[in-house]
Amino acid sequence: MSILDAQHDLSAFRQAIRDWLAEVVPPDWKARMARASNEEYIAFQRWWMAERSKVGLAIPHWPKEYGGAGLSQRHLIAVADEMARADAPQNRLFTISLIHMPGTLLPHGTEAQKRRYLSGVANGEVWCQGFSEPNSGSDLASLRCRAVRDGDHYVINGQKIWSSNSMYADHCLLLTRTDPNAQKHRGITYFIMDMRSPGVEVRPIRQANGRAEFGELFLTDVRIPAENMIGAENDGWRVAQATLASERGVISFEGGERQRYEIEAFYRNSLKVGAAWLKDAQLHREFVSFLAEMQAARRLLRRVLEESETQGASASVLPSIVKLSSTVLRQRICSFMVRISGMDGQAFALLAEEPFGSPMFDFLSAFSGTIAGGTNEIQRNIVAERGLGMPRV
Repeated sequence: MSILDAQHDLSAFRQAIRDWLAEVVPPDWKARMARASNEEYIAFQRWWMAERSKVGLAIPHWPKEYGGAGLSQRHLIAVADEMARADAPQNRLFTISLIHMPGTLLPHGTEAQKRRYLSGVANGEVWCQGFSEPNSGSDLASLRCRAVRDGDHYVINGQKIWSSNSMYADHCLLLTRTDPNAQKHRGITYFIMDMRSPGVEVRPIRQANGRAEFGELFLTDVRIPAENMIGAENDGWRVAQATLASERGVISFEGGERQRYEIEAFYRNSLKVGAAWLKDAQLHREFVSFLAEMQAARRLLRRVLEESETQGASASVLPSIVKLSSTVLRQRICSFMVRISGMDGQAFALLAEEPFGSPMFDFLSAFSGTIAGGTNEIQRNIVAERGLGMPRV
């Protein structure tokens, strides 16, 4: 029986996933990725997506007419949970492809766009996102990348920044300004851009942790067919809310579960080897507080998943609360790991995948979480204004 054949019995479905993971996931994959070159890492990501695609686990919850298996959210949660439990690889190269792109096209794309682009993800097509710009990262609505109509095309000129994996992408979810005289939340139009179009230049940005997974996009007279517009002209801000909302839910759920399994495994190993930090009462109390906060975050994530199926989900501030609490908690955990590791914790592997195996790498990487997906400062504003009803100043 295949994994998808077992979908009508959730227990059997979970067991089928576990059996498949035990068979296909290389036991040494983390050690290999810790010393892999960037090219080897990307090749491994593509291999893992291909393996998931073979058994129908690349896009299992997408509608059948667009290449998915039409599974329910409870099945998707089961997949995420089993992936986390097995400590299987994550498809970070395909984050935009798997989360943001369908979260945008399914509610707002044309039928032709859905049939053209959705099924391609299972075949390895990579998407990136062209939202943030220099000097307007936190204030997305102030974007200035210009799109001017020219017959049946739009001509794009501008610059984007912090575009994840854009140097490997086939397509881009692009926000542009089509009416410079409109209020900033209006006059914005959303496009699908072919990353191989003439005039598209990608420059990798090296981060503090040594990686270069973000790119800066320079767009010079790039021509995009009008049929690649998502939604209506000047209505891109409304469409973009679907993209931003797609970051909530299962992707956060899997991240929370992975952190749970990682930190529990770390604690078991510390007990096994009699780690010195266990003898320090203050450090012990600090670690136990992490466990309590982590469990609270997991419960909040489950509430986010429940809310996501209700009509008022887009107005909820709960995802902002989860984002705030989980990213700050991750920073504190990584800081703890650096402190208890002594001098050995100061070195790091550029592509470290071992959980807490390279404390300084994890510590430096943890800061990106407070910026990505809307800065924590923006999330605090959302909670204050929408949740608490406080006035804007």
